[in-house]
Amino acid sequence: MKAQIITDRQQWNDFVETSELCNLTQTYEWGELMSRGREAALHIGVLNDDGSLCAIMLLLISKLPVLHIPYFYAPRGPLVDDPASPAMAILLDYVQAEAHKRGACMLKIEPGVADGDQTWLQALRNYGFRTIPYAHHLRHEWVTNIRDDEQVLLSRMHKKTRQYIRTSARTGVAIRESHAQSDIDAFYRMYCETGARSEFLVLPREYYENFLRLYREYAVLLVAEYENRVIAAAIVARLGRWSWNMYEAASDESREMRVNYLLQWQRILWAKAHGCWYFNSRGIPDVLKEGNELYGVYNFKRGFGGYAIRALETQDLVYRPVIYHIYRTLLDGKYWFKQRLIARKKAKEQKKAEAKRAARQASLSGADKKNQPHLPETPRPEVVSTAEPSHALKTSAATKRSRQASTLRNAEVAVMENTSDQPVDA
Repeated sequence: MKAQIITDRQQWNDFVETSELCNLTQTYEWGELMSRGREAALHIGVLNDDGSLCAIMLLLISKLPVLHIPYFYAPRGPLVDDPASPAMAILLDYVQAEAHKRGACMLKIEPGVADGDQTWLQALRNYGFRTIPYAHHLRHEWVTNIRDDEQVLLSRMHKKTRQYIRTSARTGVAIRESHAQSDIDAFYRMYCETGARSEFLVLPREYYENFLRLYREYAVLLVAEYENRVIAAAIVARLGRWSWNMYEAASDESREMRVNYLLQWQRILWAKAHGCWYFNSRGIPDVLKEGNELYGVYNFKRGFGGYAIRALETQDLVYRPVIYHIYRTLLDGKYWFKQRLIARKKAKEQKKAEAKRAARQASLSGADKKNQPHLPETPRPEVVSTAEPSHALKTSAATKRSRQASTLRNAEVAVMENTSDQPVDA
């Protein structure tokens, strides 16, 4: 058993494809894709005595920001059945020898194993790895099992998701496969717009062109066309039993028509047609709570059915302790500052939302008053002059009593007169 640089592309990819930890970011082509503009990637494998591979690790050689010192990074690697096996030890020894040659300060790995896997955690601790809370690759992803037939998959979706797929299909949108340069140009133009709208990093056009060229047999550009116009597009890839939603671009028009639902469904159907069992929609938020970043993306993905997977935390194996200490100090400071900015942004957004809500309530309140029916004013009684209120009241009462007394006297006189004129019966 020995470790060496592997140059046989087919042998390497066959091992990745059949591995339980199969991932596109450990394929031979990923090293070629990501090594442009930097040192060549290292394809290191451990061979059995019969020449078959038993462990591999694709290493990307990068440099620390500010310090400009090289380090090794294995995205979703290494691939090995047993992390405590001799193959793993031989692999790490070879990587360390390469690190000393190139002056690399550390090896950073993010294995595609489940979070909390004690077998891996214990083995990595024994090798000297330390856990770091800052991930390069998103740890939380959404996966859909697509082995069942189409009707079963549709029945497992959220009702609204099925509705949007069918509604979008009735608009006359056509989905087709493409490798044409004109469609790649249209994809990239919309992808830049999508990146600006959703605030994510967009790489140069050449990166996406190279991706489709390198993975020509295992990836495709799906284009959504409406009235002879490309209004959305997406790149999907596959390997073995797995498929991945890689990059998606959408125009404002396509979003209004819910084309992203139809396009996602077509990606799943493409993966099924190539024998895949799983469709990985990729990143979702670490905390699945409404209001968190990427929660809307998570809501969209879970509408297609499936489950969340969470990978092991990033692990660092240090070769140059002093450099690594400086690196961690800078990194901790960077993330502290980033969290401050995020908290400030959230507070600002919350304040803005509260102001809008208050303005809306004030507007509705004003509208209610404006829409109330007009009622005529009730005439007010004449106000008695406050100059002589007592005198006026007394005068009125005295006059009334005088009139009553006069009436009584007249009545008495009349009675007396009538009595003297009439005889009295005996």
